[in-house]
Amino acid sequence: MFRNYFKTALRNFLRYKGFAAINILSLTIGIIGCLVIGLFVWDEQQFDKTIPDGENIYRIYEERKDATNTTFNAPVPPAYADFLQRTYPEVESTTRIMMLGDKFLVERGEKRAYEEKGIFVDSSFFSMFSLKFKSGNPATALNTAESIVLTEEMAQRYFGAENPVGKTFFINKDTLEVKGVLAALPSHFHLAFRYLMPIAAVDFPKERMQNWGWHQFYTYVKLKPGANATALQDKFRAYISKEISPKENTDGTSWLPFFQPLHDVHLKSADFVYDNAIRGNETYVNALTIIALFVLLIACFNFINLATARALRRAKEIGVRKVVGADRKQLVFQFIGETVLLSLLSMLLAMLATLFLIPMLNEFTGKSISFNPITNPILGLTMLVVGVLIGMLAGIYPALVLSGFQPIKVLKSMKMTGSNRSWLRPALVVVQFSLSVLLIVCTLIVYRQTKYLNSKDLGFSKEQVLYFNVNSEVLQKLDAFKDELRQSPNVLSVTSGYGMPGDAFAGESVKLPAKDGEKTVSVSQFIGDHDYLKTLGLRLIAGRDFSRNRSTDVREAFIINETAVKAFGFATPQAALGQEIHWDEWAPIDSTQPVKRGKVIGVVKDFHYKSLHEKVTASVIQLGNKKQRGQHRQQH
Repeated sequence: MFRNYFKTALRNFLRYKGFAAINILSLTIGIIGCLVIGLFVWDEQQFDKTIPDGENIYRIYEERKDATNTTFNAPVPPAYADFLQRTYPEVESTTRIMMLGDKFLVERGEKRAYEEKGIFVDSSFFSMFSLKFKSGNPATALNTAESIVLTEEMAQRYFGAENPVGKTFFINKDTLEVKGVLAALPSHFHLAFRYLMPIAAVDFPKERMQNWGWHQFYTYVKLKPGANATALQDKFRAYISKEISPKENTDGTSWLPFFQPLHDVHLKSADFVYDNAIRGNETYVNALTIIALFVLLIACFNFINLATARALRRAKEIGVRKVVGADRKQLVFQFIGETVLLSLLSMLLAMLATLFLIPMLNEFTGKSISFNPITNPILGLTMLVVGVLIGMLAGIYPALVLSGFQPIKVLKSMKMTGSNRSWLRPALVVVQFSLSVLLIVCTLIVYRQTKYLNSKDLGFSKEQVLYFNVNSEVLQKLDAFKDELRQSPNVLSVTSGYGMPGDAFAGESVKLPAKDGEKTVSVSQFIGDHDYLKTLGLRLIAGRDFSRNRSTDVREAFIINETAVKAFGFATPQAALGQEIHWDEWAPIDSTQPVKRGKVIGVVKDFHYKSLHEKVTASVIQLGNKKQRGQHRQQH
């Protein structure tokens, strides 16, 4: 019987080649779209799933509120980790991470290069994240301030086949000892780095590491099995609200900690600020999942509509089969079998096409998605089952329609009306075209958004601008170094400072004198020199730039952006000129006067120094003295 069904199906495919080709091609395209999107979605959902005890690990983040904004901050104070470990018995361990946003000079013998993606971590890092070591001991790899742990890739680049453990290594002229080499990092780990150094190497004062107001560290906590994370979070938040907030939240800004499950870090942190984790976007992933289902549904509906439209051509075949004794059940099996055969053929073609598309997808997304149903039997079996299910779902309605024809009417060539199911096919056509229109609209929206991202005026000039970190030796002769750069005919302008669009900048607050006291406003702080605006192409819309002819600008001048004009309560950019601003200096020139008291001398057009997903916030630009600069970027 099954052999007869197969022969009949093959005969029909060969007889109606055009119909079969259209059906197979449409279903194949739908499966390809669903498969490619599905692989991307699956890959996004795998982050941190292979970390041992990952279900018990949480990252602490903060919800910060001021008078105008609510933000979610990834870095938190260093005091959190010690307090949680010391106070709550359900905490098994904690660890802190401080990211390095700069490139540092790395030297080993004759090999020298500027490397990025280094991080400072607590010695408990490897007890929190059980990463595999190629060489070295995880328990002692970070036990001294001069220790460094390299990734396998970086170790090979500087040491070749030699075992680097115990060898010296230089970063910014500091001598370090390699204590370990990590094997390849998990492909779905939310932290990306090339080397690790202990936080002890920075030599922060002890009181600094017990600070509750210095929001600089990414902090993780591992709970003991069975511990209630929500209950612990509530207790910790209650302590912060009662004991810490009244002392620290003096500028009108408040914050409360939250425990974020490790498995949520990648997809549920899209709106976080100052987050250096590898992040996805749960909203985009969910939208892509819906789109993949829509694509597959459209392909299935198209198949159903084509099959039912062709039903009359097979009416006589059905009538003859019924006359010779075929019952409806047998006919349903036959037509569903034909559909399943078409679906499996489409699935095979889709898998072959996907094998060629995956490299392009990886290049476009920066991922390493693998797809090989032959070497992965589970994947191959899943594709087979999905192909059968698609065939059954797409074929059940046409099978019921075709098997329901009455043989007497068919053989007498009477008109077939489709009886009480005549409404379903038009309904499927309406749904198919509705979904198609929806996908077209979504495509146009994505196209316009992409065009907007590529053509949006960022408010500054990013083309032909380079920046890099300088070491302490260059810092001592910074002016001479900049003068040397200016001698090159290829250099138009040079500036130095802390805070660059798309890179690090300071989250600060300033105070505005008022009749009833000082008003505190949160701002983004940028410290530059006299060529800062010129080099970055920031556009003044009111007032003037910093001037070398006015020595008082170092102590008495601020430039703000358009958003700051509104946030500070000034009516217009012109009205903001001359208004007074106070700032608590990081490293005061005069320790007896730690507050910089200056006035607004200029207003620049808003510039995007963060992602376009985030709103432009109030910004303040000022000249810095050598003590305040701390970190420097050179731009030219």
